[in-house]
Amino acid sequence: METQGSSSSKPLIAPGIFLGVGFSGFFDGIVLHQILQWHHMLSNVKPLFTVANIDLNTVWDGLFHAFDFVMTFTGVILLWRAGERDDVIWAPNTFFGSMLIGAGMFDVIEGIIDHQILGIHHVKSGPNQLAWDLGFLAFGATLIIIGRVIQTKEKKS
Repeated sequence: METQGSSSSKPLIAPGIFLGVGFSGFFDGIVLHQILQWHHMLSNVKPLFTVANIDLNTVWDGLFHAFDFVMTFTGVILLWRAGERDDVIWAPNTFFGSMLIGAGMFDVIEGIIDHQILGIHHVKSGPNQLAWDLGFLAFGATLIIIGRVIQTKEKKS
C-alpha cells in the first residue's frame, strides 16, 4: 500500500491509455479508412455510391480524426503534468503497457459499438465481414492482455 507522498508510476497510466486510444484511432483512420479504403465511418449505412455519400463519410471520418486528436492531446497534457511531479517514477512498463491497453480498449469499444451494435461500418465489408470484425475485437483484447502483462512485469536488475 502506498502512503501519501510516496513515489509511484500510477500517474503514467492515464496518459498512456489516452495516447493508446488516440494512436489506435489514428491508425484505424489512416490505414483502414484512407490507405486501404476498407471502410469509412458511415459506409455501411451510406455507401460511397454518390458524391453526397462520399461527402458525408468524409465529414464523419474527419470527426473521427478530431476525436483521435482530442484523445492524443489529452494524453500529452496528462503526460506533461506527470512530468512536472517529483513523486512520479518513470516506469516504461507502466507507461507502454498502458498505451497498449488504451489501444486495445479503442479496438474493443469501437468494434462493439460501431461494427456490432450500430452496424455503421465493418472492418472489411463483404462475405467474411464477421470474421474481420471478430478478428479486430480479438486483436484489441490481445493488446489489452499484453499491455497488462507488460505493466506487471518487474524490472530485473
